[in-house]
Amino acid sequence: MTSAKTPREAWQAMVDGNKRFVSGNLAHPRQDIDRREALALKQTPFAALFGCADSRLSAEIIFDVGLGDFFVVRNAGQVIGETILGSLEYAVEVLGVPVILVLGHDECGAIRATIDDVDGKLQAEGAYIHKLVEQIRPTVLAANAEGKHDIDDVTELHIQDTINEMLTNSKVISAAVKAGKLAVVGANYKLTLGEVHPIVTIGDVA
Repeated sequence: MTSAKTPREAWQAMVDGNKRFVSGNLAHPRQDIDRREALALKQTPFAALFGCADSRLSAEIIFDVGLGDFFVVRNAGQVIGETILGSLEYAVEVLGVPVILVLGHDECGAIRATIDDVDGKLQAEGAYIHKLVEQIRPTVLAANAEGKHDIDDVTELHIQDTINEMLTNSKVISAAVKAGKLAVVGANYKLTLGEVHPIVTIGDVA
């Protein structure tokens, strides 16, 4: 079991795990029968990850961690909602995780769909696809107003907006950050390279 207890230790463990994934020198830690049985009655994850549901972004694999290490919350385009905030508050208040990572990635389908919607080109008919797009649309419009139209630029802004919305709407999470118990990191995952690139950090992770 990882000994990471502080925001700095937790983030460093994640950075180290991603480096192992990128290099191919994987440890596959804490994935055996003993670990599975030990977790049956209690979980003590050292980090929470809110990321996109994209099949190419598998949290435990890209950070080379094991069972019980991450509390993972995912939906298409990592869009904040009440159930997402409730899950993240649970991770912070009940499980006591010291770090939340908000993780986007390049060529995100939800971001691309929203860009297409703004351009009048979205073909999807699903009502809830359109509801999801509506939540990302303000970020795309803000990016375009700044002269940013590239999907990677929009994604970075969306990650920052997601963190701002999370801290604004959750008193539990923002209070934990102010108390120094929690850090929040926003990062972008590079699909081809396998690298996680931090975009914004709030709290003591350096």
